[in-house]
This record gives sequence, structure tokens and C-alpha cells, in this order.
Amino acid sequence: MIIESEINRKFRDRKDQSMTVSFYKYGPIREAYPHKVNAIASLKKRLRLYEQTGNADYLIDISNFAEIEFTLPAHPNFHDNPTDGGEGRYWQSGGPAIEKQNNGL
Repeated sequence: MIIESEINRKFRDRKDQSMTVSFYKYGPIREAYPHKVNAIASLKKRLRLYEQTGNADYLIDISNFAEIEFTLPAHPNFHDNPTDGGEGRYWQSGGPAIEKQNNGL
């Protein structure tokens, strides 16, 4: 069951639309990834652009590049071992963001 308050259907629709446009513009992802295009480097560039501009369209690209890496991984040690999110999150309350573990929320 998906908790509707925790997902964004517009975001998901935009992701799908973007991948469809890219398919017709560039061809199937399997023809480019990971041997021609680096999804992680592309993701990092879009993250920098988002940080500079605030343009939400870059968030769509970031998500799609992450999905491409998951689907056609280039990382030599790629594996799918779900974590509990214990790596922590960055919290901010009026000041600079600080990292906290996810316990005691």
C-alpha cells in the first residue's frame, strides 16, 4: 500500500514523460549506458545545476539518471542490499544543516 502523502504523482509522471522523450530523442538506454554515457557523472552535474538554479526540472533528471544506474549499473561493485536508512539525514532548523542518525525521530 502506498501512502499517498509520501509520494508525488506529478513527479513520477514527469519522470516517465522525460524518459519517453529521451527514448525518441536518443534511443534506448541500453544503447548508451553504461558504455557511452556515465549516469552518475550526469546525475552529479544535474545536482550542481539544481543547487545553482533551483530549477526542479533537474530533479527529474537526477532521479532518472539514478534509475538508469540501478537498471544498467556501471559501478564495479554494484549490488542491491537494502539498508535501513541508518546512514543519517541532514537536518536544519534555522541554521546550517547538521547530520543526525535516524534514531529518536
